[in-house]
Amino acid sequence: MSKHSNPAPRERIRSTQRQHYSVLQLDITGVPQSWISQQDAAGHMATDSVAWVDGAEPLAVMRGGFNAITGRQSTLEIYPIVALRGAAAVNLFEVPPVFSSAKCFRRDLFRCGFCSEQFAESELTIDHIVPASRGGKLSFMNGISACSFCNSRKRDRTPEEASMPLVFLPYVPSRFEDFILAGRNIRGDVHEWLASRLPKGSRLS
Repeated sequence: MSKHSNPAPRERIRSTQRQHYSVLQLDITGVPQSWISQQDAAGHMATDSVAWVDGAEPLAVMRGGFNAITGRQSTLEIYPIVALRGAAAVNLFEVPPVFSSAKCFRRDLFRCGFCSEQFAESELTIDHIVPASRGGKLSFMNGISACSFCNSRKRDRTPEEASMPLVFLPYVPSRFEDFILAGRNIRGDVHEWLASRLPKGSRLS
């Protein structure tokens, strides 16, 4: 496995780190699986479950016990991106992203889909493009960020009925976009890794 050595046992491990950044877990082909903690990443590495790692430098160095023969202390470098061995049980690109208001606000760059003005997250709401009263589900394709004024003005109508055309269209984020939209505390090199894999024309580029 590249970029790390001397796996340490999980017990008695102490960590030297600056911030509690999340670790990006991938499958062996480089497809994002989940955000995990540094302790979880250490567990994968200690059990030799990690195929390769990436990142400009370790997030943390975890220190274990001392070797009775050599007197050397075991160490484990935790990188911000870890790829696990083995194949994923499902095609991760076929797993739809889970909708949340926070992700929708970030997808829309905190802009109202009707007036195009930018707002603080606390000033935004989610509008059902097709009203819920008509069977419209809350989803990435039927949800759009809206300021309180525009949402109230639109009321229980479609944009066409309210004469309020959308200034940009909703879309379902790609898997790489979804991991950025999750808003985890991640280091800059991890953001750059994800951003380099965004679809052409992504709003997040």
